Amino acid sequence: MDFSHNEQRRMLEETATRFLRDNYPLRVRHEHAAATAGFSRDMWSRFAELGLVGALFHEQHGGYGGTGFDIAVLFEALGRSLVVEPFFASLLGGSLLAELCRPEQRALIAEIINGSRLVSVAHTEPQSRYDLADVATSATRDPHGGWRLQGNKAVVPNGDTAESLIVSARMHGTQSEPQGIGLFLVDARAAGLERCGYATVDGGRAAEITLNDVVLDESASLGRAGEAFAALENAVGLATLALCAEALGAMQAATDMTLEYLRTRKQFGVTIGSFQVLQHRYVELLIEIEQVRSQLINAASSIDSGAPDCQWQLSAAKHLTGRVARLVAEETVQLHGGIAMTWEYGLAHFAKRLVMIDHWLGDTDHHLERCVMLARDTGLSATSAIR
Repeated sequence: MDFSHNEQRRMLEETATRFLRDNYPLRVRHEHAAATAGFSRDMWSRFAELGLVGALFHEQHGGYGGTGFDIAVLFEALGRSLVVEPFFASLLGGSLLAELCRPEQRALIAEIINGSRLVSVAHTEPQSRYDLADVATSATRDPHGGWRLQGNKAVVPNGDTAESLIVSARMHGTQSEPQGIGLFLVDARAAGLERCGYATVDGGRAAEITLNDVVLDESASLGRAGEAFAALENAVGLATLALCAEALGAMQAATDMTLEYLRTRKQFGVTIGSFQVLQHRYVELLIEIEQVRSQLINAASSIDSGAPDCQWQLSAAKHLTGRVARLVAEETVQLHGGIAMTWEYGLAHFAKRLVMIDHWLGDTDHHLERCVMLARDTGLSATSAIR
C-alpha cells in the first residue's frame, strides 16, 4: 500500500515548513505565548492567508484538505516549531461545526478558515477526566422557548479568547451515559457565562468555564437533540491524530537538537557523540520515533478509509505516542545535561510540550485500557498497542 504524499500534501508540508522556518523561531514563539491572548492574532491571520487553517477542512466546507493525512502533515510541521496559535482548538470546534451545523451557521466555518473567528469546544468537566460520556452540565427547556445551561467546564483550549464556544450538556439520561448529550453554540459574551483563563506549563492557554443559567435560543442547538456523542467521538479522534502528529514533529526537533549537541560538546578532548553508550541511546530514540510514525500512518489511513478499527488505531497511536514522547523528553534532557533545563535553550520547551501532549485527550494508561476494551468488544488484537 502506497502511503507517500500526493502533490497537494507535499505542497502543504513544504509551505508550512518553509514559512515556520523563516518566520517562527523560538524567540517569536515565546513572544506570542507571553501575549495576553496566548498567541498572535497577526500571525494567526498570516497562517489563514497561507491556507494552513483551511487545510483542516474538506473542500465541501470551504477548505483545502480535511483528511487524516492532511491534518497529520500540518500538525507535524507545527510540532517542529512549537506553534502556540490555536490550530488544535480550531480543529476541534471546526470539525464539530462542519458535521452538525445548520445551513445558516456555515458562515462560521468560513470565518474560522479566514482567521476572523476562534471557536473552541467546552466539553471536559472537573470530574470527567478522559471519559467523553461523563457530562454533568445540564440543558433544560426554558419556559419561554430555547434552552438553559448550567454547569462547569474545565481546561478548555483557548477558551478565554474564543469568540464562540461549543458547549456539551446533558439533555437526558444518567451522567455517564453516551445517549442524551447535546451540543450548543454559545456566544462567549453570553449573560451568565464566566471564563477564567490561565497559561499552561507548555506555553499554551486554557480556561475554566462556568455556566450560570445561560439562556439560549432554539437555534443554538447543533445536530439532533441528545445525539451528539458520535460527533464528539469523531472530532476528538481527529484531534487525537493531530496531537500524535504534533508530538512526532516535536520529537524530531528534540532529537535533531540532541544530535547537534552530541556532535559539538566535548569532554576529555573528544566530542561526546563519539562515546558508544550515547550513540546507542540516541539510536534507540530514532527507532522508537519511527514506530510512532508507522502507527500514525495507520491511524490516518483508518480515518480516511472509514475503517471499522479506526478508534482502536487512534488509541493505539495515542498510547504509543505518549510513551515514546515521555522517553524522548527524558532521554534528550539527560543527553544534554544541565543546559537542557535552562529557559534560553529550546529543548526544555519541547520536553514540556511532549509531556503535556500525553495528558490531552487521554494519557497512555487510558488509551491502553481503551485498546484492550475495543479489542474485546470487536475481536481485534490489542497486542500491537501493548508494548
